[in-house]
Amino acid sequence: MNRIERVLKKGEKMLIPYITPEFPLPGVTLQLLEALAKSGADMIEVGIPFSDPIADGVTIQNSSLVALKNGITLKKIFDLVSLFRRNFDTPIILMGYANSIISGGFEKFIFDAVNSGVDGLIVPDLPVDEAENLIDVSKTYGLSNIFLVAPNSSEERIKLISEKSTHFIYCVSITGVTGERENFGDGEFVNFMSKVRKFSTKPFVVGFGISKREHVLKVWDWAMGAVVGSALIKKLSNASDVSMCVKIASEFLSELKYGSFQ
Repeated sequence: MNRIERVLKKGEKMLIPYITPEFPLPGVTLQLLEALAKSGADMIEVGIPFSDPIADGVTIQNSSLVALKNGITLKKIFDLVSLFRRNFDTPIILMGYANSIISGGFEKFIFDAVNSGVDGLIVPDLPVDEAENLIDVSKTYGLSNIFLVAPNSSEERIKLISEKSTHFIYCVSITGVTGERENFGDGEFVNFMSKVRKFSTKPFVVGFGISKREHVLKVWDWAMGAVVGSALIKKLSNASDVSMCVKIASEFLSELKYGSFQ
């Protein structure tokens, strides 16, 4: 059974942090992954740094540039996931742009990803209509595909994305790029969630703009999970060493999930 499926079967509300590997410091990634797993992360989303991340706001764009300067590569990401897998079963989901994946071929990428211990994949710039090859190869190797639903997605689109996603779908809370937002969970959000709940046959998580405990609770009213990216990346950017990164990540995740540091 895929590790994602195992977590979903628990039926518990999930918190899914996003990190950019080797941000803000070289050598931080493995300890950061382990700290997040220990602090209650139900799954962890790991970005594949790319020079032109069109779905990401300034915070994650900048973190990608720093990570690339710090020497991150696709091979290093797989190696780090393999090391993480020695002691942890927390599902790892990669988020990467099509160019990063297609360059070496879908099959090699998916084989290497699964072999390292990766469980799922999000490719934000690959429409579900053009993803049949990815879906077919992913099924062969047991990799979960997660496709994005936006607030302006039609009923038919939501049904299609729900059908093609392996275990769950990812709802982008707002039309735009990633980033923190003060206002979250307004009437438009409720209408969007109501539509997804009505037309999706799969569980769904929500990302983009989530930065506070109250945001997480609003998401949990509707969805199985909340994804927190830019807010965590922004906090990590202030860290001067690896131990501080671990402390910041642990305390922030615990606050978001439990309301206090555990």
